[in-house]
Amino acid sequence: MTINVLIVDDSALVRAVLTEIINQAPDMNVVGVAKDAFVARDMVNKYEPDVITLDIQMPEISGLVFLERLMKARPTPVVMVSTLTADGAVETLKALEIGAIDYIEKPKIAVAKGLENYQSILQNKIRTAAKANLQKIQSISSSHFTPVAAGSNITHKIVALGASTGGTEALKAVLRRIPAKFPPIIITQHMPVGFTKTFADRLNGLCEITVKEAEDGEPIKPNTAYIARGDRHLTLQLINDALTIKFVDGELVSGHKPSVDMMFKSVADVAGNRAVGVLLTGMGKDGAAGLLAMKKHGAQTFAQDESSSIVFGMPKEALRIGATTQAIPLSQIAQKISQALAI
Repeated sequence: MTINVLIVDDSALVRAVLTEIINQAPDMNVVGVAKDAFVARDMVNKYEPDVITLDIQMPEISGLVFLERLMKARPTPVVMVSTLTADGAVETLKALEIGAIDYIEKPKIAVAKGLENYQSILQNKIRTAAKANLQKIQSISSSHFTPVAAGSNITHKIVALGASTGGTEALKAVLRRIPAKFPPIIITQHMPVGFTKTFADRLNGLCEITVKEAEDGEPIKPNTAYIARGDRHLTLQLINDALTIKFVDGELVSGHKPSVDMMFKSVADVAGNRAVGVLLTGMGKDGAAGLLAMKKHGAQTFAQDESSSIVFGMPKEALRIGATTQAIPLSQIAQKISQALAI
């Protein structure tokens, strides 16, 4: 099956580069390019693309406005093309709330080797978007968030959450149900450096617990969720009987940095049966092996179920290898965590 792609970007050079990259994939075809939202609207109606790559910053009508109108009129999988800046992060996270499946930075056209890596990443994101469960994004965004009750026996417990594609909205759905008094939560979400702080700040304004970007060497505290930096593996170590965050700046693990596997495996080593691990929506396999390690060390483990996942890759692999036997709908995960902590 050929994935028909529409490119929307106000830069002629970027349109040309994206067209060349996408058309080099044997399973993809660029059906059209649009320089603005007006042209894009007509092309969406004409070509009915399977996936759209959409620039955020465009003249007259921004990518965000176009995306919002698109999701109401003709919902279509969208990969946002964003700049890796603070403003770009805010806009990209808003795009994911509206219904975009994923995002990628603008291509660095002057760097040949960088373009080779970029080509593979973009093509894989388009493939993932084409298969994504678009209706689930809209149902997550419109759901209500009622905090769960904390268990009575939560002392010295820890929760570890891992996610990738679709994870920003899934994590928001889980964390907004967490009450103000709760064990510490550590999170690895596949996201570039610079975006993670913006993401943490955004969640902090929505949740009853404190949400922050993790800092190297800080002891974790109750009532707080710590999000891994976009360019470091987040792990835990035990220092003077205190669980403490340790960043590791090494190679990619399971194809990622930060890696969910790295985080889960460190939790298995230092927290054992005092931990709860949850693997949420995402492409690929990162986190499955780490969740299995947690299970073998006595932790309770869960995975998001297929029906509520935007992309079922990571949870599916965890279930396949026996890292967990419990596939939980997103709306019930916070309650499951709370119940597990009370044991």
